[in-house]
Amino acid sequence: MSLRIQAARRPRKLKADGTPRARPVDWEGNEQAVLMRWLLGEKMRGELVGQLYDAIYHVPNGGQRSKSTGAAMKRQGVKSGVSDLVVMDARGGWHGLYLEFKASPPHTAALAQSQHDWLALAEERGYCAVLAVGLEEAKRVLRRYAELMPTYRHHDERPAVGGTEWRRG
Repeated sequence: MSLRIQAARRPRKLKADGTPRARPVDWEGNEQAVLMRWLLGEKMRGELVGQLYDAIYHVPNGGQRSKSTGAAMKRQGVKSGVSDLVVMDARGGWHGLYLEFKASPPHTAALAQSQHDWLALAEERGYCAVLAVGLEEAKRVLRRYAELMPTYRHHDERPAVGGTEWRRG
């Protein structure tokens, strides 16, 4: 059995009066986690909006990272402004849904220009692009999107673009 020694943590910065600063709260991340738990519950209850649970995913673009990790992620394709949640379920003539999620007031952060630009690009490319401020608005958006008619294509209508075959197992 080997012992693992942890490096000492850097102390938090102090406020002007010399007391330590409180740890920051990730209001947006916490609310988004509640949204995902709600969507899973809707799936388990058999609700229409719950069908989106298997097709939704989070794009982890934000957060504190070292410069080297940030540079490596950029080389791997991370882009500024990409929406928080993507639903890869074509509905209502849209290819899918890009949802930029912001925490409820008073913890709402401003929409960054890069996020605005990404939503505009997604919409230009045939995706439903939405800003949802707070949990309740995000639920309404997902419910409304789930109510749209599915947009499906037959496999034989799509041209092949190559790559390694993955369907055969």
